[in-house]
Amino acid sequence: MHLIIRTAMAFALALPGLAAAAGNCPADALREAKAAKWQVDDGAKRQALALQAVACLASPDPVERDELAFEALQAWMRAGKLDTATVQELRMRLSAQLLAPDPEGFSRPFAALVLADVARVDRVQPFLTPEQRRQLVGAAADYLRAVRDYRGFDEKQGWRHGVAHAADIMLQLSLNPALGRAEHEQMLSAIASQIAPEGEHFYHYGEGERLMAPIFYLSRARTLQCSDWDNWFSRLTAPAPAAGSRQAALARFHNLKSFLQPLYINLGESKDETQRNCLKPLILRGLNQAAK
Repeated sequence: MHLIIRTAMAFALALPGLAAAAGNCPADALREAKAAKWQVDDGAKRQALALQAVACLASPDPVERDELAFEALQAWMRAGKLDTATVQELRMRLSAQLLAPDPEGFSRPFAALVLADVARVDRVQPFLTPEQRRQLVGAAADYLRAVRDYRGFDEKQGWRHGVAHAADIMLQLSLNPALGRAEHEQMLSAIASQIAPEGEHFYHYGEGERLMAPIFYLSRARTLQCSDWDNWFSRLTAPAPAAGSRQAALARFHNLKSFLQPLYINLGESKDETQRNCLKPLILRGLNQAAK
């Protein structure tokens, strides 16, 4: 078990129930901040409000969850308005939230979405220790592998989108030069587990493109050789076992194409000749294998 899981479990036990915490969402304060274009001049008040906003990520109200809490936290992190201590606390709380009960299916995906911006802060201006960075990789990889709720958008309830949000963390981590081969292999394994998951679910909310993005950048990092990528794509697109329904086979083909085709298109625009020469033939081979 990853150290982050033990740490997050302990932290989660110390928190009030996260589902109940959604009732403490500071919606009025966040609406006021949004009306001011997220300008909160009192620094201490801004740090406190950012931590309080975590409660909104479990809210069944899509406005509180997405348009207030997520937008506030992203805006403040991207503008450098949160102290390092606050971002560290966010990392801990959100990592715990990835493990906490989530009966409505909102809390974990939105914890992942905000963790993507925590990872971005560390990429742009490093503040995590190497061990904390490895913990973040482990938490993101474990969550992505564990997603079984494939709901995307609902007109009344808004977004869940767990796979895509976990892929967003992977994207930020894939761009971080502080990570090496061991972390990249862990990420690749987790991503591969969700590109064409078992079952009859057809991705149709852009999940394939979101999963593609970290693969595009990992393939430019030079931590893996072309032979490694050959093995990875071979495993990914190997013929599925004969057992299973025709619908499951169609879903697998659809989901693989939704990943491979945008990756091939993006590689066509890449100026990295080594990346293009390695991956494009592997993708074409994969598309042929997936069609069988």
